[in-house]
Amino acid sequence: MKSLFVIPARGGSKGIPGKNIRHFAGKPLILHALDLARKFANDQAICITTDSTEIAEILLSSKYPVPFLRPEELSSDYSGMYEVLLHALNHYENNGLFFDNIVLLQPTSPFRLSQHVSEALSLYSGDLDMVVSVKSADANPYYVLFEENADGFLEKSKTGNFSRRQDCPAVWQYNGAIYIVNPDSLKKSNLSSFSKIAKYVMDDLHSLDLDSELDWLFAEFINEKFQIIGS
Repeated sequence: MKSLFVIPARGGSKGIPGKNIRHFAGKPLILHALDLARKFANDQAICITTDSTEIAEILLSSKYPVPFLRPEELSSDYSGMYEVLLHALNHYENNGLFFDNIVLLQPTSPFRLSQHVSEALSLYSGDLDMVVSVKSADANPYYVLFEENADGFLEKSKTGNFSRRQDCPAVWQYNGAIYIVNPDSLKKSNLSSFSKIAKYVMDDLHSLDLDSELDWLFAEFINEKFQIIGS
C-alpha cells in the first residue's frame, strides 16, 4: 500500500508557544516527526503542512522541501484537522499523486516509535475508515465519570452496576500519536463521523502527548531517565 505521511505543523501554539521548533532531545520537535516518516517514505510522499516560513526554513536545512504553505484560513486556533488533511490530499491528487491511505503523525507525540507505526499500518485495510492509536482511558464512564442531570445532580455517565473499576468494560481514548485514514472515507465525511474505526493500543509511556509546559517538562524528565529517543 502507498501511504501519504502528513505532519501538521502550525506556527502558532497557545499551550506550548513555538513547540514545533522548540528543541526536544537535541533537535526541533518537528524534525523528530520528519525523521520517523522518512523511515517509511521518501520526501515526495511526506507532506509537512505548515503556515510558518520559519518552520519551512528549518525543514529546508534538513533537506526537506515544504510542498506548500498552508493557507491562512486553515491555520487558526479554530481550524480542524479534517480540513487540513483534505487540503493536503487534494494538493497531491491535483498533481497526479494518489495514495491508499493517509498516515497522520502529529509532532506532539515524541515517544511514538517506528515499531508503533508499522504495527498500526499492519491493521489497516481498505474496508476501514481509519486505524487510530489509543491508550487505556484514565477514567472510566461506568465508574468515576459523572454528568449533571436535569435536576443538577451528578449521575454516572454510563449506567452499570460495578463495584470495582477492573470489572468495568474496557474504554479507550485517542492518544494523538497515529491516525491512518482512508482517503475515500475522508472525502465523504469528517473524521468524527467515521464508524469503521480499528484501534491500535499503545502503552501510557509511548502515548505521552505534549499539550502544556508541564507535559514538556515531564517528557524531558522521562527521556533523560529512559533515553527513549535521541538527537
